[in-house]
Amino acid sequence: MARNLPVDASITPPPQPGRNLHRFANPGRFLRLSGLVLPWVAALGLGLTLTGFAWGLFFAPADWQQGDAVRIMYVHVPSAWLASFGYLSLAVCSVLSLVWRHPLADLAAAEIGPVGAAFTALCLASGSLWGKPMWGAWWVWDARLTSVLVLFFLYLGHVALVRAFDDPQRGYRAGAILALVGVVNLPIIKFSVDWWNTLHQPSTIKFTSAPSMYVGMLWPLLLCALGFSFGFVAIVLMRTRAAVMERRIRGLLMARAQEAG
Repeated sequence: MARNLPVDASITPPPQPGRNLHRFANPGRFLRLSGLVLPWVAALGLGLTLTGFAWGLFFAPADWQQGDAVRIMYVHVPSAWLASFGYLSLAVCSVLSLVWRHPLADLAAAEIGPVGAAFTALCLASGSLWGKPMWGAWWVWDARLTSVLVLFFLYLGHVALVRAFDDPQRGYRAGAILALVGVVNLPIIKFSVDWWNTLHQPSTIKFTSAPSMYVGMLWPLLLCALGFSFGFVAIVLMRTRAAVMERRIRGLLMARAQEAG
C-alpha cells in the first residue's frame, strides 16, 4: 500500500492567477454572494444620492459667478466620473475574458455597456444644460465634450457588437477588443483640459493638491458621487444576476429539449 509522502513546498507549483480568478466565477457562488451584497449596495446608493441631492440643492450655497446653475454639477460631475469608471471596468472585464477566459467577465461586460452608456448620456445632457447659461450654447466642439461624445459612441459600439453575432462568444470577443482599443480615449478625457485651451473648466478635485472648492459644496458632491457609484454597481449586479439566471434557464431548456428529442 502506498504511503502518504510529505510534499516538498519548494517544488510545489505556485497558484496560478487564472485559477484563483475562476474560483469566483462559479455562477452559483456569484448568485449567492451578489444576493447578499446587492440590497446593501442598493440601499447605500439610494440613501447617499438622496442625501447629497438634498444637501446640494437646498442647503449648499450658490456659486458667486454661476449662481444656482452650479447645482447641475451634483448630477453632471458624478455621471462624468462614472462614465469613465464604467468604461475602465469594461476594459478590465475584457482583459479577464481574453486572457483568462473568465466565465462571468463576458456577461458582466455585456451588462456594463448599457449602464455606462446611460451614465455617459446623462453626463452629456446635464453638461449641455449647464453649458447653455454659462457659454451661451447647448453644445461646443470643446476637447472635453468631444472626447466624452466619442466615449458614448464607444459604449454604443460595444453594445451593438456584443449582440451582433449569432454566436455569443464571437460577439463577446469583438466587444472585448473594441473596449481595449477605446481605453486610449480615457486619458484624453482626463487631461484634455490641460493639454488644450478649452472652455471646460479644469479639475477642481485632484489627488495631488487640495480641492479648490468650498467645503460646503464639496461634501454634497462627494456624497452624490458615492451614491451614484453604489447605484452603478447595484444596477450592474442586478443585470448580471439576471443574465446568469437567463443563461442557466436557457441551458436547462436546451437539455430538456434534447432529452425529449
